[in-house]
Parts: sequence; structure tokens; C-alpha cells
Amino acid sequence: MQPTPRPSSTVIVLMGVSGSGKSTIAAELVDRLGWTFAEGDAMHPPENIERMAAGIPLTDADRAPWLRRITDWIRARLEAGQDAIVTCSALKAEYRDELRSAGPGVRIVYLRGNPATLVARQSARRGHFMPASLMRSQLETLEEPRPDEGVLTVDVAAGPAEIATTIIRSLGLDPS
Repeated sequence: MQPTPRPSSTVIVLMGVSGSGKSTIAAELVDRLGWTFAEGDAMHPPENIERMAAGIPLTDADRAPWLRRITDWIRARLEAGQDAIVTCSALKAEYRDELRSAGPGVRIVYLRGNPATLVARQSARRGHFMPASLMRSQLETLEEPRPDEGVLTVDVAAGPAEIATTIIRSLGLDPS
């Protein structure tokens, strides 16, 4: 894949189901690129967190205000000319369309993994509100990005450093 010319600013959206490594890869990218970072989970309304913590899957209506908040955050970064990274499951094409509506500098990276790996990772996590019991719901909701969406897909089987390198190279980013 050829690197893509950069717009004036770029916001990378790291997407994927819970356990795909969004926060881990974001930390690696922030360390290398020095960009601003936002954890998408922190933008959930308290009601969403309560629902997920109770093992209740979110609906499209539950996700709507959260996606708007993330889109607004992305738009503000782009308007300020600030490069940034945000995590967001972005499970459906319509959610990704919402995020891309923030501006032309939005680049979505899908962290794809096999279900067994994802369940094992999520089950091993401590201190996160998302229980492993919701993995099935997330996988059922997930609409893998279509080729015409322009989403970079990266397999999570590699380590964080290798995944970050793949993202930086594929998106034509300068780590200096």
C-alpha cells in the first residue's frame, strides 16, 4: 500500500471490538508521534458505562450521543490544525461515516483480530467496565469495513510496536 499524502492535520481513529488493543496501540503511536490523544471510552455518558458494566449491550440510540461527542472532538482537532489519535469501537459503517463527517483528515484504522484472541485478551483485562460477556454482542454488531471505506486494516496478532510501525508507514506519517 502506497503512503497517502497528508492533509493539513490528521486524526487517527483506532477502531475495533473491545480487546483489540486500541488503547495499547494508541499509547504506542502517541509515544512515537507525540500527538494529542483521547480515549473514546471516556466520552461515554455515565448511563452507557452503567449499561455495559451490567452486561447490557448498547443500542444505536445509546451510542448516538457518544459518537457525536467523539465526532465533535475530532472536528475541533482538525479545525485547530492539530494531529490527534482517538479510540472508538466504530462497529458499524454508519458510525464510521459519522466520524468521517468531522473532516477530510480523519483516517480510520481497524484493529482486526480473531475472536478467540480477542476474548482471551478481554478476559485477562482488569479494571475495565466492559465485561467479556459483551464480546459476542460486539462481534455480532461489527460490520467489517468495506474496501470502498478507505479503512486501513491491521491484524492484531503482531506486537504493539510492529502494529504502530505498520500504521505509521501505511498512512505516510512522519514520526519526527
